[in-house]
Amino acid sequence: MTRKQKRLAVIFGGLAILGGAVGLTLNALQDSMVFFRSPTDIVEQSPPPGKRIRIGGLVQDGSVRREANALIVFAVTDTKSTVTVHYKGLLPDLFREGQGVVAEGVLEGSGIFQADTVLAKHDENYMPPEVAEALKKQGVWKDGEGGPASGSVKTQ
Repeated sequence: MTRKQKRLAVIFGGLAILGGAVGLTLNALQDSMVFFRSPTDIVEQSPPPGKRIRIGGLVQDGSVRREANALIVFAVTDTKSTVTVHYKGLLPDLFREGQGVVAEGVLEGSGIFQADTVLAKHDENYMPPEVAEALKKQGVWKDGEGGPASGSVKTQ
């Protein structure tokens, strides 16, 4: 082998090792990523049961129920679709009906979202960008305001 061929072999070998390392890293990160979905996305696309996802929207008025064994049942809506959420644990202090919420967990085969984490908005101006965008598409979010358009949120 000439000197030029050796140099090219070392360069291509290094690129192959670097490509393999990047591929392994991306594969490892893919398993731990949790994607955000709106209730309409979940109803229309129906992610596979058991896959970790985040659902975001508004807590539907009149939907919060506290049941036995500290189970809390509520509905998350984007005004077009609604998903029932089961959560066992303490809710954030700012959690209430009509407010923005993001829940992380798995969708069960029955269509119930089993949450293990529930996050409520932390001030009057915060709404996760994906939730705000979904609500804007539905026409219930006004720019410059801290929440949905004035009045109650109507669901179908």
